[in-house]
Amino acid sequence: MLTLHRAAFVLPDPADPTAPSIADGAVVVRGELVEAVGPYGELATGYPGARVRDWGAAVLAPGLRNPYGHWLLERAYHPDPREEVGVEPVADGLAGSTDEARCGASARRGLQRMLGYGVTAVAGPFERASVRTAVARSGVVGLPGSAVSSAVSSGGVGGGPQDGGPEGSGPQDGGARPLDPLAVLPFAEAVYGRVAAGGRADFAVFATAAVAGDGGAQPVAGGCLATVLGGRLVYRRR
Repeated sequence: MLTLHRAAFVLPDPADPTAPSIADGAVVVRGELVEAVGPYGELATGYPGARVRDWGAAVLAPGLRNPYGHWLLERAYHPDPREEVGVEPVADGLAGSTDEARCGASARRGLQRMLGYGVTAVAGPFERASVRTAVARSGVVGLPGSAVSSAVSSGGVGGGPQDGGPEGSGPQDGGARPLDPLAVLPFAEAVYGRVAAGGRADFAVFATAAVAGDGGAQPVAGGCLATVLGGRLVYRRR
């Protein structure tokens, strides 16, 4: 099935300062891959049978990478709503735990909550088998810690072994790590990959901040409206 995702701004590659944004743009998805990216009018004409998801005054861009996956999934505990203790990660709630079933269930909840922030990639390393399984089954891309440590450090929030985790795993002050990468990283550094024809359809849709003078727009932290993984709509804000 073909799906055409329309948004006020499509940003195919925010990490490239020379890459233009597409006003009233669209992305055509066939299966798990991106078929085409371009102006909505052109793609609507070229794919008349596609199902349309119109996201309105929003930014469609590559999904985000969370650089704190090791801490968030292997050390923090993500409560079950039935525990009635809130939904925020409990710092070091899994530290020293040998209960793989509990760790795996916590990781699945944590990954689901990350999807609500537009996360499509998460950094390891993941040492627990239950966590590796949870990441693999979620569809979120698992990254080695070294792949994001430089980005974290450039954002001024890097950490290392003294922080109770691997290099680049969290802030040096030992504080909680956010589920939302935009809480600590500039948008251009937080995105993972790009939205391009032939590539896997991993992207997110965000509410926008004020439109910049060049006609572009920036997502609002905490403003994820939808997340798509491998062409599947895995999160949609209610």
